[in-house]
Amino acid sequence: MALLVLHLVSVFLALSFPAAGAARRDVLELTNADFDYLATEHETMLVMFYAPWCGHCKKLSPDFEKAATKLKGTVQLSKVDCTVNTEVCERFGVTGYPTLKIFRSGRDAGPYDGPRSAERLVQVMKKLSGPDSVLLESKSDLEQFVDHYEASIVGLFSLDSSRGSEFLKAAALLRDQFRFAHSSKLMLGQEYNASAECVLLFRPPRLTNKFEESVVVFSDYLTVSSLRRFIRDHIFGLVPHLTLENMQRLRVKDLLTVYYDLDYVHNVRGSNYWRNRVMLVASKFRGRSLSFAVANRRDFEAELQEEFGLGPDPGLPVATIRTRLGLKFTMREEFTRDGRSLELFLEDYFSGRLKRYVKSEPVPEKNHGAVKVVVAESFADIVDDPHKDVLLLFHSPLCPKCRKLEPVYLQLASELSSETDVVVAKMNAVDNDVPLGYDVQGFPSIYLAAVGRKDEPLRYEGPREVKDLLKFVKREASHGLRKGTRSEL
Repeated sequence: MALLVLHLVSVFLALSFPAAGAARRDVLELTNADFDYLATEHETMLVMFYAPWCGHCKKLSPDFEKAATKLKGTVQLSKVDCTVNTEVCERFGVTGYPTLKIFRSGRDAGPYDGPRSAERLVQVMKKLSGPDSVLLESKSDLEQFVDHYEASIVGLFSLDSSRGSEFLKAAALLRDQFRFAHSSKLMLGQEYNASAECVLLFRPPRLTNKFEESVVVFSDYLTVSSLRRFIRDHIFGLVPHLTLENMQRLRVKDLLTVYYDLDYVHNVRGSNYWRNRVMLVASKFRGRSLSFAVANRRDFEAELQEEFGLGPDPGLPVATIRTRLGLKFTMREEFTRDGRSLELFLEDYFSGRLKRYVKSEPVPEKNHGAVKVVVAESFADIVDDPHKDVLLLFHSPLCPKCRKLEPVYLQLASELSSETDVVVAKMNAVDNDVPLGYDVQGFPSIYLAAVGRKDEPLRYEGPREVKDLLKFVKREASHGLRKGTRSEL
């Protein structure tokens, strides 16, 4: 039995380690000495600048290596150890690890800001490989090009056309966001009622529906800017598929999103069943100040729980609204198959009857300490009190700097305890929604909401010592501080 176990272990090691070694070999190691001439050998290359001690680099490495193997022969994945090759890392402005950059024929083409799982790395880099715009010679080429998961932009121009030159210029600038192709065969546009030079925008075939055209024609005066606007205004259609990759572009507007078990890889029909019901409702509200989308609930599960307070998947779609100003609304009624519940939800939203969702800890039953505890539900009562100047600390329970500041902040509150018109308060910005006007990008963050200036809170940027904070309050508070404060001002 022992011999059998040893044999199985040896077979496992023999099978596993060569594969791991092969994956590592698929990632090209670059140095100061060979970076330039090796990089120029590859049309498209993704480089990870790293440090051996970096935890995030270690976490990324397995996915990076898997992606390198899958992209072999298409896109070269490489890495540079910045603890050894300082010259090349400094030349490309690497200040943190891991830093991922895209290179085209040896030239720095900009940072890679996309997803970092192996699967997503492969998808994005395949999209970024090859020419800026693919040349199409026939109808068959066109059909093959647009039969894709993403939207496609196809330019039809005569040889040496000035409009064609502008199109190729736009393709070079926007290729990281969209797929481009071009052809001099103008007859390719006849099927879409376009007989002259034009641009055809093909929405993804998987999203074809009866509520809108699958192909949109652009035949106006073409510049890089006008083409960019055309794509922006038409690429997504009435109810696009919201993903982790496109959410930043879709969320620039007030957006209603319906989340369900959407899967366009394995269940196109089921995915479109609910989307068609959303489109029916969206078509009734067309032209209103709200955009629509559908999304895979699993992709956004954590966000739905943390940002909207939604529990486990109920098995039916759920709907939320997120505005550009950060206001959030959730549809609490069951999503009906006729779409009527969604329609009523929207009627309440546009009429102003809908109560917005606010993530908040419970309001403390007792709040008599020197530092008042503020939660989202009590923010208006405490911080927006029109008669009080409020110094507010936004903190995180896990933040070491916040814990270090805590005794300083408590002493500050003690020093100001006799100031009846000044409140020293703190708020857990992880478990409570941060109101508009407060830009909390890191912890700790301190603001003063002074009387008469509640809509324009003032951020504190100075040293975090008691004397410095007291000077700030004395200088910016609307009320003059009493002489009884124990620290010297």
